[in-house]
Amino acid sequence: MLGMSKSIFRRLLFSFLATVLLGLGVSGILISMSAREYFYDTKKEELLRMAKNVNAAILERPRVDKKLLDILEEKDKTYDTRIWLFNQEGKIVATSTKDEVVIGKSVAISIADNVLHGKNAVTELKIEGLDDPMLSVSVPWGEGEKIYGGIILHAPLEGIERTFAQMRETILWATLFGVLLSTAMVSYLSWSISRPLRTIERTAAEIGRGNYAERVQVHTSDEINDLAQTINTMAEKLEMVEQERHHLEQVRNDFLANVSHELRTPLTAVQGFLEALQDGLVEEEEARQKYYAVMYSETMQINRLVDDLMDLMKLENNEVTLAKFPVDVQELLGKIAFAFHPESEEKGIRLEVEVPEELPKIYADRDRVGQIIKNLVKNALKFTEEGEIRLSATAEEHWVRIRVADTGVGISSDDLNRIWERFFKVDRGRSKKNKGTGLGLAIVKELVELHDGKCSVESIPGEGSTFTVWLPTVAYYRPMT
Repeated sequence: MLGMSKSIFRRLLFSFLATVLLGLGVSGILISMSAREYFYDTKKEELLRMAKNVNAAILERPRVDKKLLDILEEKDKTYDTRIWLFNQEGKIVATSTKDEVVIGKSVAISIADNVLHGKNAVTELKIEGLDDPMLSVSVPWGEGEKIYGGIILHAPLEGIERTFAQMRETILWATLFGVLLSTAMVSYLSWSISRPLRTIERTAAEIGRGNYAERVQVHTSDEINDLAQTINTMAEKLEMVEQERHHLEQVRNDFLANVSHELRTPLTAVQGFLEALQDGLVEEEEARQKYYAVMYSETMQINRLVDDLMDLMKLENNEVTLAKFPVDVQELLGKIAFAFHPESEEKGIRLEVEVPEELPKIYADRDRVGQIIKNLVKNALKFTEEGEIRLSATAEEHWVRIRVADTGVGISSDDLNRIWERFFKVDRGRSKKNKGTGLGLAIVKELVELHDGKCSVESIPGEGSTFTVWLPTVAYYRPMT
């Protein structure tokens, strides 16, 4: 991560420095060129104006005399600019200062020709014997056909060059300041980017090691925060997947343990009886018949377990298709009560049915609803030693509420939330005669949900339990079109 941080720093630094240097460099060049052109143009126009004023003052004096020299000297003081006059041969014949060494020198031929033909000339004056160039303007000395020579006003370039040098120095300092500021900004930006990225990297490493509860703590309002939130969302989903995996693993282990336990008990009994019969230990026919009856009973227990497992697997894999039609609940409850009447009489338990007249029909699979109620009645008979089991049904808005209430041993509050789980038995360790697969209520729950219904249980230990199932009525059913 440190290498990435350095890489970010280098990229940002080079980008900022290139931007600053290029921007200030181009701006400096353009400003220098524009300023130089502006200064030259301004100075040129000023010198041309002064030169024309000088020409107006000496227009009537074609020859050099004391009066002309006084005028030149006066204009020199007024304009603070050197003034030269040259004749038609291009030789300097008068200046605005005394003891001027340029008298008798010649100006450039091109300048002299332009001026003598009535044109103005602006150039860097080249004087014989002088090496320093000066910005100069030359205008005709005279008017119309009377051209006596030329008037030259000039200013040294030293002042303008000094101004340009100061500008270049200012631009250089501005560039240096920009470089320092860019370095400081890049350092801060690199730190502000790399710090949360290091946090994200550490969190991602923890998540990669399986610590899905880890979360990225980044307090920004930019794309890095969006990345952190995305990683947190991913971690939450991975945590949920991992929890689900652990849950499924636990369910699988419990399933295998429960199936092994449920199969081992009857198989052990069958094996023991078979060995006894095979070894000839049971000689009496009556005893052998009892052994056969026990083996048959245990075999039927195994068969019920396999049937329940197959039903539950089909329900959980959505492999069960319901054949839904209007079902008369009153008729169905009556037939189920009649089927369980012998068993309830044998145990001395009253089996009552309470259904009001004109109860609305439900839209359901008759066989599967019968399976739901039968499983609940079997459960009630298993845990009821005396009293009664009451089957009832009432209309409740768009539902028909079916209840199976008993006066049995009841269910503890700790077990109420688990009775719908596969293989969970509330009778474990309580009574060995209450045999069952522990799948009946799990099948009930799956079948009820498959009918778009709901189920619940209420129980008081020692007083009994009431299982309630809500199934939709025919009027509530909305077929898909």
